[in-house]
Amino acid sequence: MSLSNQIISFGQRLKNIFIGQSRDISDNTTFHKISLVAVLAWIGLGSDGISSSCYGPEEAFRNLAGHPALAIFVGLATAFTIFIISSSYMQIIQLFPHGGGGYIVASKLLSPTVGMISGSALLIDYLLTITLSISSGADAIFSFLPLEWQAYKLMTALTALILLIILNLRGAKESVLSLTPIFAVFILTHVFVVIYIFASQSGNIAAISHSTAIDIHKSVNQLGMFGAIFLVLRAYSMGAGTFTGIEAVSNGMPILREPKIRTAKRTMRLMAVSLSFIVLGLMLAYSLYNVRFQEGKTLNAVLFERMTAHWSAGFSYSFVLITLISEAALLFVAAQTGFLDGPRIMANMAVDNWLPRRFASLSDRLVTQNGVLLMGAAAIVLLLVSKGSVSFLIILYSINVFITFSLSQLGMVRHWWSVKKEEKGWIHKIIINGIGLVLTTFILFSVTIVKFTEGGWVTIVITGLLVLVALLIKKHYYHIAVRLQKLQFDITSELQPRIAKLAALNEVKESQIVKNNNAKTAIILVSGYNGTGIHALLKVIESFNGLYKNFIFVQIGLVDAKTFKGSDQIDKLRSQVDEDLQKYIDIVNSLGYYGQSFWTVGTDIVLALEEIVPDIMKEFPDSTFFGGQLIFSQAYFLSKILHNHTIFEVQRKLYKRGITTVILPINID
Repeated sequence: MSLSNQIISFGQRLKNIFIGQSRDISDNTTFHKISLVAVLAWIGLGSDGISSSCYGPEEAFRNLAGHPALAIFVGLATAFTIFIISSSYMQIIQLFPHGGGGYIVASKLLSPTVGMISGSALLIDYLLTITLSISSGADAIFSFLPLEWQAYKLMTALTALILLIILNLRGAKESVLSLTPIFAVFILTHVFVVIYIFASQSGNIAAISHSTAIDIHKSVNQLGMFGAIFLVLRAYSMGAGTFTGIEAVSNGMPILREPKIRTAKRTMRLMAVSLSFIVLGLMLAYSLYNVRFQEGKTLNAVLFERMTAHWSAGFSYSFVLITLISEAALLFVAAQTGFLDGPRIMANMAVDNWLPRRFASLSDRLVTQNGVLLMGAAAIVLLLVSKGSVSFLIILYSINVFITFSLSQLGMVRHWWSVKKEEKGWIHKIIINGIGLVLTTFILFSVTIVKFTEGGWVTIVITGLLVLVALLIKKHYYHIAVRLQKLQFDITSELQPRIAKLAALNEVKESQIVKNNNAKTAIILVSGYNGTGIHALLKVIESFNGLYKNFIFVQIGLVDAKTFKGSDQIDKLRSQVDEDLQKYIDIVNSLGYYGQSFWTVGTDIVLALEEIVPDIMKEFPDSTFFGGQLIFSQAYFLSKILHNHTIFEVQRKLYKRGITTVILPINID
């Protein structure tokens, strides 16, 4: 074995160990195997929302500024908002059964450009989901460690982030399954905490109610009625991080188990009930125990210590330790939502030409690998720049998600109004989305105004830059599409005259068309029946003046985020590929040449082609490969980012096999 083959084999073994072996697209059960049932979706997609109970209530309570009795109003308003947003997203799920995240909803119901703005905001939000979750997890871990250990917190966060990147390269289901025990421990411990606190205080309900009423009255006297209301609304808005992650289920529809709508709604209910129960319980518990902030500790850590103060020392320490570890671990798990949904949004935007098309590609594990790697790399940079500061990251975090929330609710309100004559029960539906629009817009403006000078402007600038980049990419792809349409039109209009001329020169007789395996063969790589493929075919025939007697057309049906919707979509892709190749065969037959096709489907054109090349060369040993490559006026590195240069990689691979490959330049400028 050569050194290069040994290196490849070693690299493949490492890949199989850490990432996993390739998935079989031809297996119709593959989609079923990698999809998530409601409980797993609750863990994978709901962990972001559930984990927000570790920092959202704390941020809200912090903004009550010494008036803990008002926490009951903030908690009730927060629980109400969770159910309103969840209900509105269940309507979105019903309307968009193949995935109805903020990008899709705004694109379809408002406009593609508004959808792009929503998608850009959501991408930044998921990036912050990853970074904030990891940072909060590190904070939770170091809440029960000595203060001198704080120096290792950032390194711990970076290590956890890198491990999550590797897990997500393996696939959604694998990453969720491995994190399930963490989620289970968190839910059990926190539900126990809420139930225990209120059960232990049940005998003092009258006294607690009386003292709470007195405290509320004192706060109103000190602040005034409007001042108290303003303080509650401010705390409610500043705890907006609690609501982030609710939209993740509608974004993650493509990875849910059939029937997707039912699975998604079950997941949404599980998340809404569990999140509202824990958040409301914690907010009231902070007030009951009059919890105060302590340096180096989260508010939950202080609460758990006070709650268990009268327990035996060993049992108290063990329970607090397990509960805080489960918080820390779940916050790490919550970053999973960013890795599941962020790359999917990038893929959807790439399909619509707002981002480089390579982000729609899938790995052999059927993962949007480029998106996972970019999100991971960006999260590492943001983690280092922010030094893992949760207070700073949460300012950036809450703004963007409410841009998406507000646009989604606006789109749904517009939709129900437009179909009011056909849709039964539209009034009920528009009320839910209307309330959601009012609440999310209020929070968006409140957080933006209050936090703008504290760092909120950074989020707006970053999102604005991403929007600008998306507009420039879209403009580029639009101009390329116009030129390709012109090429298609020019070639199509000249096709029949050129075929007739070539046929006359060849004096075509159908009876003369025979297969000669040993004759010179032109193998033309195509990407569908289009202008570039026809151009390459006619260029070979006209340039080589009858040298080639056999014309073999090869196409790899590319499975990407657009076609990866289920086994039925793969079947449609196969049928389309076969139909396109037959059209090429009909052309060469009309010119008196023998035509044949080879094709397969895969996530990587080069790897899939390598698998079928031996069969082609065995049948047609005297062959030359041809492939077209578009030429752009832009600098090479820019065109390489925005366009694939697959033919160069194919040429390199075939060169190593001793096979001649000719690249035909196609200038569309």
